[in-house]
Amino acid sequence: MPYEFLTVEVVDRIATVTITRPDKLNALNARVLAELDGVFTALATDRLVGAVIVTGAGRSFVAGADIAEIAANDAAGLERLSAQGQAIFNRIERLPKPVIAAVNGFALGGGCELALACHIRVASEHAKFGLPEVKLGLIPGYGGTQRLPRLVGKGRALQLILTGEQIDAAEAYRIGLVDVVATTATLHDVARSIALQVSKNGPVAVARAIEAVNDGFDRPADDAMALEARLFGTLGATKDMAEGTAAFLAKRPAQFSGE
Repeated sequence: MPYEFLTVEVVDRIATVTITRPDKLNALNARVLAELDGVFTALATDRLVGAVIVTGAGRSFVAGADIAEIAANDAAGLERLSAQGQAIFNRIERLPKPVIAAVNGFALGGGCELALACHIRVASEHAKFGLPEVKLGLIPGYGGTQRLPRLVGKGRALQLILTGEQIDAAEAYRIGLVDVVATTATLHDVARSIALQVSKNGPVAVARAIEAVNDGFDRPADDAMALEARLFGTLGATKDMAEGTAAFLAKRPAQFSGE
């Protein structure tokens, strides 16, 4: 389907979703959020797609939310806006396929929160990250206060959130916010290489691995281990497990069907 602020390209089972609102540095307005919700809903069940890359057009990944829209809301409207954004980013985090953020520039506010919702983050050496909402009399509202501490630790997260400071890609990598730093020229090649590597693996196993990490992360250790065992067991009934083990024993490449 056509999108106003997104382009979607699928090559070699990798979907690249590019946010294209460069005149506003790809700021997340209501329309962009709705389109992201629609595209990730469709990608979740698209059997021709094994991995997703999210990036931005121009010199920005996403420079934040649309401040004009936020300023027009009252307390009830802001709560609804936050809940809607959280639901969309939760959909991305829970997608049963790897989602890789290729952060090509500014990832501030809602853009940083979008990157946090992705499973893997690859950043250009010139990328900038930050949650500057306190400078507007707000707090992060699309999951930033929850995902960032889980990723980098409570103390560093609070420092970033309470100061609103921006950090570069090197510092983001040092604290664990970013997984890989690439040059500007190689950013998309690096993200694509990771996506290709993952998409060659068993699709059902990849989905269960994402589920195990997401659902087990905040559980008590024993409950999380029980979840892992249950999900591990479900794979024994899949054609992919039979194919993967048979291919390994026969010393040939596996031909996964996603079943």
